[in-house]
Amino acid sequence: MKHPFRLALAVLLSLLPPLSATAQGLTLDEISAYLNSLKNAEASFTQINADGSRSTGKLYISRPGQARFEYAPPEQTLVLASGGQVAIFDGKSNGTPEQYPLKRTPLNLVLARNVDLAKAKTVVNLGSDASMTWVEAQDPEHPEYGSILLIFTPKPTTLRQWIIRDEFGSQTTVQLGEMKLGESYSNFLFDIATEVERRSR
Repeated sequence: MKHPFRLALAVLLSLLPPLSATAQGLTLDEISAYLNSLKNAEASFTQINADGSRSTGKLYISRPGQARFEYAPPEQTLVLASGGQVAIFDGKSNGTPEQYPLKRTPLNLVLARNVDLAKAKTVVNLGSDASMTWVEAQDPEHPEYGSILLIFTPKPTTLRQWIIRDEFGSQTTVQLGEMKLGESYSNFLFDIATEVERRSR
């Protein structure tokens, strides 16, 4: 079974329709403006893993730089992003979580302080059809970090799902439920040190 970190971070690419030169999709500026406006948000999610298995849970986002994935039982995994780090807590263990620099993950694109896809050199694919727009991005200096493909629907612009391709070539899809915006969250919800301390009691 894949490591929870790779499960947490991602319809597979083969299910996407071919690029359309005539479809009037969202522009990179419109997508950037939407992501920059996405300050605090929460949504349920369904994760489709590379082996076809599924997980569910709740996602909290507080931009810039913070996210919380709470996996429902029996998974019981918790993934936190804050302070430039991503920490994976195993629900079956009280040990120290595995940690990775956020900038080494494709999720960094969504959580960045200022998203400007039109000027960034990270976009490697942009396409659309009548119902959605997708944009794929990766770090041009470190393609080994993997890539993220974000899928949006218009009117109003809404992030619906993303697909992560990790450094091993595996793909994981995260489909979002209805997104609730404008909530206020305590930083403790995302704080890695606080969660470590809580689990050590």
